[in-house]
Amino acid sequence: MFTLRGTLAGLRHGRTFATGIVLAGLLTVTPAPAMAQDDPNPGALTISGGYDFLNQYMFRGIRQHSTGIAMWPWADLGIAAYSGEGGLKSASINFGTWNSLHTGDTGSDGPSGELWYESDFYVTFGLGFGGGVSFSTTYTAYTSPSNLFSTVKEIMFKLALDDSGYLGGGAVKPYVLIAQEFDATDINPVTGLPGQADGGAGAGTYMELGMSPGYTGTRVSVAVPVKVGLSLSDYYEFNDTNNTFGYFSVGGLVTVPLGGTTKFGSWNVHFGAEYQRLGDGPAFANGGEENKGIFSGGIGFTY
Repeated sequence: MFTLRGTLAGLRHGRTFATGIVLAGLLTVTPAPAMAQDDPNPGALTISGGYDFLNQYMFRGIRQHSTGIAMWPWADLGIAAYSGEGGLKSASINFGTWNSLHTGDTGSDGPSGELWYESDFYVTFGLGFGGGVSFSTTYTAYTSPSNLFSTVKEIMFKLALDDSGYLGGGAVKPYVLIAQEFDATDINPVTGLPGQADGGAGAGTYMELGMSPGYTGTRVSVAVPVKVGLSLSDYYEFNDTNNTFGYFSVGGLVTVPLGGTTKFGSWNVHFGAEYQRLGDGPAFANGGEENKGIFSGGIGFTY
């Protein structure tokens, strides 16, 4: 979808673990608000946000810049629309924006001269069921304020299981998601590329299988996300070949709360590291590199 695709053999957008773990929660279900006495915001609205720094921005195995750093400011409004005791336990709606600012060849040092490379807008409708099962539907519009890629429109379905009620500390929290691009024929007047993740000939269908085992404590939380990205149809179209295997990823995220819950919400700092093994298509788009190491850090809050 993004413009190292056309100018640097096809790069594209994808979040690493520092922000990705937080966003993963937004793609499932926002739980009904707790009524604890120390909660400064016991209502049905939850505001979350953060700012992250990364050495490399990869989207589902496709790089988005070759030099410089990426910075990710984002914000989300969650609405706990329903809470019940029947088969349907909860329903939620999330609205948000996610952005990527670049200092390198697709940012302030690149041909556009602009820092603001990407701005995404999304809305998620989530349902929570008994046994830790959740299902969500997300619409996302990926846009480029610097006009380095055409707008990509996507609808995603995600089925997840929080198995901590069964396995306790040994929970792995598996999930599967399928994302379908649509209305992908608009051509960017600058790059000449259509609105697709890989800039290929047809709108793609992406599938991801993953899990996120970890530990949550009062002073620190650790997560070890693992995922595989696949093309069900036309998602990794590189070198005139549709490649089924996109990438394998494993990483770690350490989150440290800052001072507990206050009247200004809950704040944290987090640090992540991720390894990606790229398939033939993404490796071709990555200048032949099959292995990528990503390091990140940032601050986040929830109110």
